[in-house]
Amino acid sequence: MPDAPRPADLVITGCTALVHDDHDGVDFTEDAAIVVRDGLVETVTAAGAVAELPAAERIDARGQVAMPGLINCHTHAPMTVFRGSAEDLPVEEWFNDRIWPAETNLTDRDVRLGALLACAEMIRGGVTTFADHYFAMDEVAGAVELSGLRANLGWAYFSSQGPAGRERSLDFALRRRGAAGGRITTSLAPHATYTVTDADLRATADLAREHALPVHVHAAENREQTDNSLARHGHTPVETLHRAGLLDVGVLIAHGTGILERDLPVLSRGTGRIGVATAPRGYLRFAWDPTPVRLLGSIGIPVGLATDGAASNNSLDVWESMALTALVQKSAERDPRWLTARQALGHATTQSARALGMEGQVGRLAPGYRADVVLVDLTGPHVQPVHDTAAALVHSVRAGDVRTTVVDGRVLMRDRVLLTLDLPGILAELRARLPALRDRGHGRRVQRYDG
Repeated sequence: MPDAPRPADLVITGCTALVHDDHDGVDFTEDAAIVVRDGLVETVTAAGAVAELPAAERIDARGQVAMPGLINCHTHAPMTVFRGSAEDLPVEEWFNDRIWPAETNLTDRDVRLGALLACAEMIRGGVTTFADHYFAMDEVAGAVELSGLRANLGWAYFSSQGPAGRERSLDFALRRRGAAGGRITTSLAPHATYTVTDADLRATADLAREHALPVHVHAAENREQTDNSLARHGHTPVETLHRAGLLDVGVLIAHGTGILERDLPVLSRGTGRIGVATAPRGYLRFAWDPTPVRLLGSIGIPVGLATDGAASNNSLDVWESMALTALVQKSAERDPRWLTARQALGHATTQSARALGMEGQVGRLAPGYRADVVLVDLTGPHVQPVHDTAAALVHSVRAGDVRTTVVDGRVLMRDRVLLTLDLPGILAELRARLPALRDRGHGRRVQRYDG
């Protein structure tokens, strides 16, 4: 008698599976099954082929799409505590009068609570991986570990903090990389090209090269920053990154709406992994231009989807970022054929993984990839009837349609029930802290914005 097959850890059956071809094209397989063992996708096959396969856990996903977990390529998770507190302001007032004064009130516990709230929101919205850039990052790492999510974390620093800021960022990156069973990776995190000096950016590039660390930085956030950089220094923010050596060590550029055509040859010469994170809702709020997705794609730079922090975006909803990216790019390019729903799904999956340097690990449902899977309900009246599954996912589905979220084969949410976090407890403790967090009467701020 042949040996019985080893039980799978998880089998998801009866779903429509979002799969990719060899050219990153998106397609869908009906009545599919996903077999998970040891935190990895073992196979994506026909549901009938695994009907008798023993498994520790099975999920009947009929009426649902199984797709790679969404990736939030740039956010500031603890800033959920400031959601809705700085509305209808230009960016300089948003920073100088509201956010940077309020951030001086944060305790480590506040950062932990904000990060836990963000993790709960992302799990409920189908995000399985996020890239975070903030302060007190040991607290964020603790939230990631507890929640079960995957994250790339960087402790942000300004040159105004002196060498200690850069040293703390490095110390955190070295201590925490590989934590949470490998779910935590790390980056060095200079805040921005306008708050970190050229000398400190060069020092960061040297540290990144020495310790094999990527860098996560705000650059060319808007056209005004690019114009100011040209007027003051004679070069663009992207050229600043190049002069510092950061384009040769692996860098994630947050926003990039101020990237110009003159920057394309500079980016093309970079020898490191370069990605850009786009968060369109915040750009609409601040009246910025969109990230030049088509230009960047023309030179092979991946553009991943992001939300930025909830203080500027009001949500961590990557579904909304996906829909807005498709719509805003059509408007910016004056071309209704660009960016299609399938292209938007590509940005949400494989391009986001490439932007974070996680290609081959996440972003696909394929053998050997981490078993980061979300199940999306397509039966709601706002989605039906489904003539085109890609269009339904991009333009009709909402975060609340995510039924189940899985990371490394572990179910973090099943049928809309969070399994790893106590959301009522988090909110109760956070509400008690809100009056102290809103205080701006002290007259302090963490930094001054002069982009």
